[in-house]
Amino acid sequence: MFTGAVIGLFFQPPALQKFYALTGLQPGGGSGAPIALPPDIELPQDMVETMLPTDVVGLARVMPRGDVAFVAAPYGAGDARVAEILVAVGDRVERGSPLAYLDNRSALESAVFLAEANLSVRQATLLQTRSTVQASRDEAQATLDQARGTYGEAQAALARAEELVARGVSTSVTLDAARAAAQEAALAITRAEATLARFSSAETDDQPDVVVAARNVEAAEAELARVELDLARGIVVAPIAGTILDIHATPGQRPPAAGMMEMGDISQMTAEVEIYQDRIATVRPGQPVELVAGAIGRTLHGTIESIGLTVGRQGLMSDDVAANTDARVIRVVVALDAASSEIASRFTNLEVIARIDTGAGGRAAR
Repeated sequence: MFTGAVIGLFFQPPALQKFYALTGLQPGGGSGAPIALPPDIELPQDMVETMLPTDVVGLARVMPRGDVAFVAAPYGAGDARVAEILVAVGDRVERGSPLAYLDNRSALESAVFLAEANLSVRQATLLQTRSTVQASRDEAQATLDQARGTYGEAQAALARAEELVARGVSTSVTLDAARAAAQEAALAITRAEATLARFSSAETDDQPDVVVAARNVEAAEAELARVELDLARGIVVAPIAGTILDIHATPGQRPPAAGMMEMGDISQMTAEVEIYQDRIATVRPGQPVELVAGAIGRTLHGTIESIGLTVGRQGLMSDDVAANTDARVIRVVVALDAASSEIASRFTNLEVIARIDTGAGGRAAR
């Protein structure tokens, strides 16, 4: 029996030889060229009947353009729990739209309200300081003008007293009083000039008290900006524009580490095909691709959009424990046409079989 199996492996019947030749598959997980399509995956009969030697076959996964995005809790959410889910599966959202609120949002909003109130107080203080400085400057100028006027009167009174004393009409006591009044008026000018010197700058905003008040306003604005950024720790927002595909969180629980939601841009669906490395040489961007999905009973169509630049392990495979899991493949992205994209939009991650018509040419790969 063992001998027969070995002979059957190397001396295959014509039908089996044709199947391997058409599909590009290699028999045996231990052979030098592991298969890219698990041998227990049954190809649709119509695909087998129309298979050409130039066709390349591989397993594929249907996905939105750019793949599925997993929405995580915001940075710094800590031990916050989900308070409210704002969307449902199937909802279309724009980038930055709120998807859920966490229970730390109330405390963060209170911090924002407090910062806004503090900013309002600082702004009012700045206006008050400007008004006070301007009034003090005007008062100091008026005091100086008054002191100069008083000094002029005192000098005139002193001159008259000196003249009267010289004529013998007045006493020396009157002259001493006039001199004292003149000296006092001169000192008043000095004091008024010193007071006005505190407001030597022509601009009110350059006064020290106003500068300090303005810096307090800037500090309050910075604090408000900080707490507004902190508020983002209580809101889960959409990282991209797209459709909500699944929700993994409920109110009252902590956001799952693997992500609260899944979303993607299903307006343009694609398929990621795994092509065995020995068959990639004939694959080019622009070549037509046929994708068969038995689960939906429909055939999807598209064209190759891009070809991966790295060789990796096969990620799509059968549940057979004996299947080869170390095949080396290159991932090819297929853009579905409008009709196929609309059908596939309801089946993210659907596994399909892709057949690439490499005989159709396509654009030369760069």
